[in-house]
Amino acid sequence: MENLKTILQQASTDYYNGNPTMSDTAFDNLVEISGYDEVGHSSSNNRIPHLHQMYSLQKVFSNEIGSKDPFDNYKGSVVVSSKLDGAAVSLLYVKGTLHQALTRGDGEKGLDITDHMITLVPYKLDFDMISRQDFVQVTGEVVAPKTIKNARNYAAGALGLKDTKEFKTRDLHFIAYGMQESWNESWTDDLMFLAESGFSTVTASNWNEYPDDGLVFRIDSHKEFNKRGHTSHHPRGAYALKQIQKGVETTLNDVVWNVGKSGVVAPVAVLEPIEIDGAMVSKATLHNMRYIVGLDLEIGCRVEVIRSGEIIPRIVRRV
Repeated sequence: MENLKTILQQASTDYYNGNPTMSDTAFDNLVEISGYDEVGHSSSNNRIPHLHQMYSLQKVFSNEIGSKDPFDNYKGSVVVSSKLDGAAVSLLYVKGTLHQALTRGDGEKGLDITDHMITLVPYKLDFDMISRQDFVQVTGEVVAPKTIKNARNYAAGALGLKDTKEFKTRDLHFIAYGMQESWNESWTDDLMFLAESGFSTVTASNWNEYPDDGLVFRIDSHKEFNKRGHTSHHPRGAYALKQIQKGVETTLNDVVWNVGKSGVVAPVAVLEPIEIDGAMVSKATLHNMRYIVGLDLEIGCRVEVIRSGEIIPRIVRRV
């Protein structure tokens, strides 16, 4: 903490001397991370900002790939890796030493899980950070083996444990997939550096022993990747290719109408309970009356259900 405070005080001095050495956003985030009264205030409701926002990925489904090209016929190098299905985490290294680990949260702020993650990741990076980069955010996925039922929830639930001793008993692994700010020309160079620092990386293996939910396609060149920018939700230089899900059959027992927070009345299917990807499902969205008519649904019919985006149950057809 003293090291971080010194860096912030120097950055503040540089700013007021008209020679800023840190962006306003990075400074504000580090002030909130540090919690020092001299330079800021601690985060409310226990959530702390990531140094760099953790974006989600645009989803492209396998039946769309022939007609949809997210990279607009890009001819440069594109790297393909597994889209691991666990719990995303950010690690903040200050001058090469692990300072803080956060859950992904909403992508902008997460919960402090440093005591847990220090048992899974390298404490120090593999070179003198002072000569390269004072602050590095490493992002990756905490995963559990496929042999564990509902492995994704197992991994995410472990991060919420209060007892680090219990956390250490869990069968978990951290696999890195990114690093910011980078001094390298390419993403593969970043992952090579992380591997040399002792991390497992997403490109080092296909990681078949852990669950995944598709493939990630990423433009390798940082210059080209950054040139494309971001939407408010995802980078334009990467996307996730996902397979069309095979649903599970069950019976539509009833339809109820719920009023949402916005006041919109929407139908919800009441289903004969089924298990999908380790989760018990007894209800599914039906969107609106046109959706019901389009699928020719009626009480008592057999239906096929998926978990849209691996989260929200949805009826996709009448069997």
